[in-house]
Amino acid sequence: MGLLLIRNEDVVRVLAGVPRGHKHLRFVLFLRDGTCIVLHEATVAALVRAYVDIVTHPCRRGVELCQVRLGRGLRKEGFAEFQLVESGRCEEEVVDELTRVIFG
Repeated sequence: MGLLLIRNEDVVRVLAGVPRGHKHLRFVLFLRDGTCIVLHEATVAALVRAYVDIVTHPCRRGVELCQVRLGRGLRKEGFAEFQLVESGRCEEEVVDELTRVIFG
């Protein structure tokens, strides 16, 4: 597994909006090296959910989100078929893996 670290200083600009003919937001990150990354609304929503869950909780330090395929009867209308949802994995294991991935 390769590691791609995107620091704030690497991002030169961001576009956010609903493309013509679509219903959901897209986010385009333009990086200093010329790379362009497009994120779908569902991905950003999951990241925001994890962020808010951690920073607003008095004790929580980590959460793992895993891809789940949800059939029409299981998801809210308008939601993507593939979602990143909380795995329920032990918080300490998540923080340990996060530390290993980033720092070796």
